[in-house]
Amino acid sequence: MSLAVDRYEVGPIGTNCYVVRTDLAAAEAVVVDPGAAAAQLQAELAGMGARCVAILITHGHFDHLGGVADLAESSGAPVHMAADERPLLEDVNSFTPPGVRLRPYTPDVLLDGDETLELAGIAFETLRVPGHSPAHLAYHTAGCLFSGDVLFAGSVGRTDLPGGDWETLVSSIRMLADRYPPDTVVYPGHGPETTIGAELARNPFLSELRA
Repeated sequence: MSLAVDRYEVGPIGTNCYVVRTDLAAAEAVVVDPGAAAAQLQAELAGMGARCVAILITHGHFDHLGGVADLAESSGAPVHMAADERPLLEDVNSFTPPGVRLRPYTPDVLLDGDETLELAGIAFETLRVPGHSPAHLAYHTAGCLFSGDVLFAGSVGRTDLPGGDWETLVSSIRMLADRYPPDTVVYPGHGPETTIGAELARNPFLSELRA
């Protein structure tokens, strides 16, 4: 399956939000990490002739959560999130920077990793990939990996935030590299898309995986 993936850069620090469909004519879509701009996303979906039927959250940092409540309420789409990071959305304003206020929300579907989600005609595998945050999830389908803030083009997720750990992050990336082929397309939480193979070959933070 060759998916239709549209990327939107939203919020104050340019967080990637993805609209994922089986093809350009599909009437249903999955939205990954609506970090802000829920009204814009709804307008984009309407322009595509599609409706959001599910929301997937990679992790509970504020820049990935800002549009969740508004999009969930306007679309009726269930919110999927790691069970262990549920408090970060339900009590979101206890974890935002000074001056940032967001709408809390209670996720509808709690995940642990290793589930298969059948959404909008697409089968997503959930993967627990901690290191940037304690219960970070990635979502894989049809040669596409929505990696959140674990792996970027030329970089990796920071580990100096609460619950971050460098060795754990490297182990998570090693697992992804062992599990999926080099041509797997990585759609990260920030910046341009890349592939697992490109990052294993050139990413300066992954030298220990090349040893």
